[in-house]
Amino acid sequence: MAVPPTRQTAAELARTGVLDRFSVLLVAVAAAMWASDTYFRAQLIGHLTAPQIVVVEDALVALFLTVFLVRGLGEMRRLAARQWLAVCLIGIGPQAVATVLFTTSFSYRHFAETFVLQQTQPLLAIVLAWIILKERRRPWFWPAAALAIAGVYLDVFAQDLLAPFSDLQHGRLEAGLFALGAAALWASGTVLGRFVLGSLSFPTTTALRFTIALPVLVLIVLAKNGVAGFGHYQGSDVLPFLGIALIPGLLALLLYYRALASTPATLATIAELAYPVTATFIASAPPPYGFKQPLYGPQFIGTLMLIGVILLLNWTKERTPPVVVQEKAAA
Repeated sequence: MAVPPTRQTAAELARTGVLDRFSVLLVAVAAAMWASDTYFRAQLIGHLTAPQIVVVEDALVALFLTVFLVRGLGEMRRLAARQWLAVCLIGIGPQAVATVLFTTSFSYRHFAETFVLQQTQPLLAIVLAWIILKERRRPWFWPAAALAIAGVYLDVFAQDLLAPFSDLQHGRLEAGLFALGAAALWASGTVLGRFVLGSLSFPTTTALRFTIALPVLVLIVLAKNGVAGFGHYQGSDVLPFLGIALIPGLLALLLYYRALASTPATLATIAELAYPVTATFIASAPPPYGFKQPLYGPQFIGTLMLIGVILLLNWTKERTPPVVVQEKAAA
């Protein structure tokens, strides 16, 4: 399934040229914003489960995006069946189920195993982009992607670079399967999002993602905790929930889908590696903003490696120019 080019007027192209030119960098900025949820989520995880947190976050963002959902009704009426399927898969998989799977993998406390298997996400996204979007990259892309993944590895395991290999020997099959499931769903979200953006605007795509996920998350909470699962919230949860919904939720996803509209999925998935790198630096901040975790030399080396690859990909990005529609002269 190839992504049809977005139809834009010449005036629109002039206004959005800068955003398109730096779209790979903007994907990385959006991914870095996702990491801010570490600060807000830390205030909720002590008395709430992952589904209980995600369902409220999703409901708030869906509420904020209602205006875009209404404005996008005309776009939605023109969607074909396969495009609706892609939209539904994004809402159900990457938005709802993947977060639950990743958190469940963490509950086994084999952290290195979870993080190592999470690094399969860009590889899975590249394969899916090759199959679904027919994206092809030049030969030099592969060593660049390997360098980016190696940089993230240095960031995540800076304290002991050999820790994953010893931990994997004592890991749990279930933890690995949950981590792989989350990685596969998030990878598919990048590719399916790129496909959907050929037919929908980025605000409508974002609104549909959260709206479709909401009933799925409600069912997950009911299945795990019953109706009582909605009775564990506290008054002090208001500000953390607003923080999660506004920064890593609303603003980050709007920026992400706007940038993804003009970024090949194979490049976007590498830029998304900015998320785990940013998370490690947030964790090093003093409480209450972080966890005062020490920083190590390999983390700075790995960060520079990733930044270098992202800048390279943005500079050499291969773009298919959108179809320009001649504006009608005023009558």
